[in-house]
Amino acid sequence: MQDKYQPTEVERSAQAHWNARDAYRVVEDASRKKFYACSMLPYPSGKLHMGHVRNYTINDMLTRHLRMKGYNVLMPMGWDAFGLPAENAAMKNGVPPAKWTYDNIAYMKKQMQAMGLAIDWSREVATCDPGYYKWNQWLFLKMLEKGIAYRKTQVVNWDPVDQTVLANEQVIDGKGWRTGAVVEKREIPGYYLKITDYAQELLDHVQHQLPGWPERVKLMQENWIGRSEGVRFAFPHDIRGEDGEPIGGGRMYVFTTRADTIMGVTFCAVAPEHPLAAHAAKTNPRLAQFIEDCKKGGTTEAELALREKEGMPTGLQVLHPLTGDPVDVWVGNYVLMGYGDGAVMGVPGHDERDFAFALKYDLPIMQVVHVDGQEYDYHRWQDWYGDKERGVTINSDVFSGLSYKEAVNAVAHKLAEKGLGEKKVTWRLRDWGVSRQRYWGTPIPIIHCETHGAVPVPYQDLPVVLPQDCVPDGSGNPLNRREDFLACQCPVCGKPARRETDTMDTFVDSSWYYMRYCDPRNEAGMVGEGAAYWMPMDQYIGGIEHAILHLLYARFWTKVMRDLGLVKVDEPFTKLLTQGMVLNEAFSRTGEKAGKQYYWTHELDIVRDEHAKVLSATAKADGLPVTYEGWTTMSKSKNNGVDPQDLIEKYGADTSRLYTMFTAPPEATLEWNDAALEGSYRFLRRVWAFGVKLAGLPADGGGAPGAQAKALRRELHGVLRQVDYDYQRMQYNTVVSGAMKMLNALEDFKALAEPGAQAVLREGFSILLRVLYPATPHITQVLWQELGYASAHGELLDAPWPEVDESAMVQDEIELVLQVNGKLRGAIRVPAAATREQIEAAAVASEAFTAHAAGAVPKKVIVVPGRLVNVVV
Repeated sequence: MQDKYQPTEVERSAQAHWNARDAYRVVEDASRKKFYACSMLPYPSGKLHMGHVRNYTINDMLTRHLRMKGYNVLMPMGWDAFGLPAENAAMKNGVPPAKWTYDNIAYMKKQMQAMGLAIDWSREVATCDPGYYKWNQWLFLKMLEKGIAYRKTQVVNWDPVDQTVLANEQVIDGKGWRTGAVVEKREIPGYYLKITDYAQELLDHVQHQLPGWPERVKLMQENWIGRSEGVRFAFPHDIRGEDGEPIGGGRMYVFTTRADTIMGVTFCAVAPEHPLAAHAAKTNPRLAQFIEDCKKGGTTEAELALREKEGMPTGLQVLHPLTGDPVDVWVGNYVLMGYGDGAVMGVPGHDERDFAFALKYDLPIMQVVHVDGQEYDYHRWQDWYGDKERGVTINSDVFSGLSYKEAVNAVAHKLAEKGLGEKKVTWRLRDWGVSRQRYWGTPIPIIHCETHGAVPVPYQDLPVVLPQDCVPDGSGNPLNRREDFLACQCPVCGKPARRETDTMDTFVDSSWYYMRYCDPRNEAGMVGEGAAYWMPMDQYIGGIEHAILHLLYARFWTKVMRDLGLVKVDEPFTKLLTQGMVLNEAFSRTGEKAGKQYYWTHELDIVRDEHAKVLSATAKADGLPVTYEGWTTMSKSKNNGVDPQDLIEKYGADTSRLYTMFTAPPEATLEWNDAALEGSYRFLRRVWAFGVKLAGLPADGGGAPGAQAKALRRELHGVLRQVDYDYQRMQYNTVVSGAMKMLNALEDFKALAEPGAQAVLREGFSILLRVLYPATPHITQVLWQELGYASAHGELLDAPWPEVDESAMVQDEIELVLQVNGKLRGAIRVPAAATREQIEAAAVASEAFTAHAAGAVPKKVIVVPGRLVNVVV
């Protein structure tokens, strides 16, 4: 074998060996215990980043370790290939999104293979492949039949220059990200999925059936689903529309969890799209303009929460449902039509948002809840104003003096008597709008006929194939200009018709890909026997940024597939690990016109203190200072990314893998450190050097191991016990540190002439190679072959995991601390089975005691078993 570690040659040799064996192809095997481990599939953006390397190495370590433990382990990979970035790249580069996507897939797959990942590439899927998205369309039609999918109008962001719908993230300060045009709100028809039908089950299962999920992720899911118990009731009115009939049947409905504060209502606010707002705007130009202004910007609850709360009176009044008093109706920019009934009761006395709104517009504030020992200040909000636990109603007529629950029940009962309201459970969760007015996505399988309206595409005509040669130019969906795509016949009457040009939200693609991995080539069905064998997934790995939408949609999709008889599982993912981000330092400078400019570290002169903390930085080009932004997620835009390919070429894939595993626990953030990377490389060189040394040792004469060889074996098996535990809890940083302890012990062993020494060294190194193999498979594979372990234990891929030898842990002798009059004076060695009397005798007879006792006679000997002996003189 080569004297020096050459990572390029080592990794080429190992990968050629695995490829020749088709080592990672996995088949269903009912005789073996299965384990399905999967990383969230990447978007093919062009290059892997270090976050990918970390995520996939975690998965790879798990896969390789469990395979050695005898499991049938599946680790697949695919591509979340549809989506907006491909369209943006197409507009920038003038190439079809399909070409850009497939070119990126090819490059990123090559990078993954260079990392030596144990991926079963025979199961690879790309969500832009018609063979995959056919089943998106198939299930959509099934959901349409069951009433889970339905069509309704939706409010969207419309760019009047590009003539296209924008996602919320494409709206920046109320303007289109590309054109800078003020975004308009438009109502257009689209398709929705009734995820709300599954709200209770989704909530129940996240609370009771996901013990292997992080608590913070479960809490995020619970909050997003958002179950609220309260009262839905109406404010009566006689506001009539142009047809002379009362608008909304003469009732303006609201929902509240604080019915106990109903006597504190001083105004009501409706969404800009509410029918009452539209009615009032017809005779009020200022209000009409305000409503139009409200429609500019994003539509999400999060965006509205950040907006300054603004309103305008409509001039309309509704009646308080219990007192009959008139209540002014305002239009509020913070009220969402899509949430509840698009109207809220304003109780500024006990709601912080309403309090601020009332102060801003000089609206009345009434205190109707009191907490003992607190004094109400009508000019300053205090948190106790909203306290449900300690609050008691006041100024509330017959409802005064009641606790929160008592008041809610009493108010609900009274409203029910009047036929105006009832207790109700509502959800923050809203039905999932899956229509996207964009090109690069799964075509929605609908045909529009002048006679029969929206008609489903017949199942036998699936997939509706997306043309792959379109080049978006920013002037709307190019499918609207593709007559070869648009023109078709109505499946009902056979007359000329037009295809739907909306495509599906890309969250649809990622909601079930993990099931398709189980049956990737099944043309007869969406899933088959593979899903029955592999699902549910045993371990899912991905970023915390997917903790809500992706995971929620995947859980919903699974339940729909279950109800359609496709799968038998309730939940798709048994355990979830959200790995931490990879961070690096960022440096920038803000110019007067050019905005913020980021710098690579090699472009800077950086001054650090003795702890490597940045004190100052200047640009080499002009000597002027730049701003240190601290540690932030690696990003191309911030010039602080590290290209995995550069690392592989310089240090090898094993070094990159080892570094990402050793530097931090999987769930923690990892701060990039070039010095630590070099340290990982040096460690692997030491591993190789020890292998070379071991290969050159002559065979020993056999026999029982000597004392030092026994001590080495005991130390190695002791570390192995800890490593076993760390593998079970996926604490791979301490696995690597355990491997380092093993190497240190092997290198420190000097008693080479002792009986059995070489055998213990070979056994110890075989343990080290197997412990290290899941993290650094290439170097360990080659050393395993070169040192002849394969002939004794089989291929490293499937070599049995080393077991702790309990007999090695038994000590013939133990060392005890020796104290004289409580002061440390040395140590003694005694047989492990020595009696108390034998230990006392050994202590008194020791040279250390004789030297320090100065002839004094022992008065008492205190023995602490297994630890120390103290001789009192």
